[in-house]
Amino acid sequence: MRKTRVLIASLVLLCGTALAVVSPDRWTTSDHADTTLAALAQAESPPHVPPVPLLWKVSDRNNAVYLLGSIHLLKEDDYPLSADVDAAFDDAARVVFEVSPEELGSPEASVRFRQAAKLPEGRTLSDLISPRLREKLHRLLARQGGSLDQVNRYSPWFVNLSLMLGLSHSLGFSPELGVDQHLMQRALEAGKPTAGLETIDDQLRALADSPIGEQIIGLEDFLDRPQEMPGELADLHQAWRAGDVPGLEAIALSEMMVRTPRTYQMVNVDRNRAWLPLLREMLDGRGRDNVLVVVGAMHLLGDDGLVALLEHAGYTVERICSACGPGDQAFPERPVLEDAAGPVSLPIGR
Repeated sequence: MRKTRVLIASLVLLCGTALAVVSPDRWTTSDHADTTLAALAQAESPPHVPPVPLLWKVSDRNNAVYLLGSIHLLKEDDYPLSADVDAAFDDAARVVFEVSPEELGSPEASVRFRQAAKLPEGRTLSDLISPRLREKLHRLLARQGGSLDQVNRYSPWFVNLSLMLGLSHSLGFSPELGVDQHLMQRALEAGKPTAGLETIDDQLRALADSPIGEQIIGLEDFLDRPQEMPGELADLHQAWRAGDVPGLEAIALSEMMVRTPRTYQMVNVDRNRAWLPLLREMLDGRGRDNVLVVVGAMHLLGDDGLVALLEHAGYTVERICSACGPGDQAFPERPVLEDAAGPVSLPIGR
């Protein structure tokens, strides 16, 4: 199993605010990664079908919450999305994201992000990383016309993010094309109310307070294995496009739990638990309106994911996936019917 998956998973599937705020063209890739780009572009044929959605419907007696697993970096040819997603969007009276579009688009967002990314006064990145790693980072930045001094005041997680965004941009991925950004624009155009499960500060705190040692693991993985990064990102992208729950868990979730357990706890588990009461209020409250909730895909997967947490709380949980066969479902086999409103997944008895 390739170690770079920890970095890719934590930034692409978990932390949407970070990708939305950082400029994707600030950084570029290393020479080693560049040599793989042409071969990768030839190997990947343009997709001709919509991605299989990571979409669940959670219901009680009065209403439903749709949970959609987003990936925060996508390509133009990943659109249009599945008709299942369109149907859930149309059925929802409002759309809820990790952070509200209003806060994400505020002028203060970028400033707060940069403040959170900086190391405490008196500390530098050079002091935190080994001489070997410092030299690799220096050479990479020098090849791109930069210097270590430009990043020396920033935390390893921020440098990780910046390097990965440079690589993903070279491969045709963009934060502006992420599912959350796409649906924020659709909600605005449709006049649907929007909201957030947390604030920008909540999300940045989860990144900035993660252990420095675990942050350095991601930076070390990138600098030691730059040639593996394009393939890693392609693997993750294809697993998301296929709606492959076991595949995504194998690629990202399992290794992150083992190699960076505290970061996994902070950016995934703790945030899921903080969101759970908000989701339950959407279901248990007096309102009858359905809601679409869009979060990074990893927040829905595994025993710590929102899907499992809500199922364990006793709600009816159904995967909505007209393109899935019985073996592709994340839960025990359920018959899938079609009606005028789209696919309907029938829960089996518990």
